[in-house]
Amino acid sequence: MEAKVYNQKGKESGKIALPEAVFGLSWNADLVHQVVTGMQSNQRAGTANAKTRGEVRGGGKKPWRQKGTGRARHGSTRSPIWIGGGVTHGPLSEKKYTNKINKKMKIKALFTVLSEKNRHGEILFVDSIALADAKTKFAGEVVKTLATIPGYEKLAYRKANTIFIALPEKDEAVEKSFRNLGNVTLGRVSELNPLDVLNYRFLVVARPEEAVGIIGKKLTSK
Repeated sequence: MEAKVYNQKGKESGKIALPEAVFGLSWNADLVHQVVTGMQSNQRAGTANAKTRGEVRGGGKKPWRQKGTGRARHGSTRSPIWIGGGVTHGPLSEKKYTNKINKKMKIKALFTVLSEKNRHGEILFVDSIALADAKTKFAGEVVKTLATIPGYEKLAYRKANTIFIALPEKDEAVEKSFRNLGNVTLGRVSELNPLDVLNYRFLVVARPEEAVGIIGKKLTSK
């Protein structure tokens, strides 16, 4: 399996061999759903907390006498049926949302998502991203140029979560240049996960030879 590699000027500069075990898997919706929902659960802060009738301030005095008023009997103004009263069966901060995800499942889900993205032409391999200066203007020009490649015209869309750029290693100049673009997010290839890949329309892989090698190492760590 091969894929075209482009330079940042939008011209084809070569090809790269892609491992079938990473970019050629069939879609497995159940696996991907289980891993992604587990990751989303692990990101929950779990800070939502509602007070019960015993925790709400006030309500110590009986609102009116038990009999003789013609009204329904009540013992407290902090009953759940009163405005300003406690909440019945509300969320509690002590609830834990953590969900264990097996390492092999997470890696397999990542490869499955990468395979699906590759099938739909949503992965772009760029031989390198180099900027003369750490300026947002230069980063915007790179995105516009890459959007001239056939099939990747929608890279120029300014909607959020359009492009995820995966770098093989930290590059401060590139990160500073792209971080002000609202439709672009940068990350390390070694930290790539199914949730990041799915959250963005396009995955741009810089220095693909190194990047694919880093991803391929996950095969041996399974």
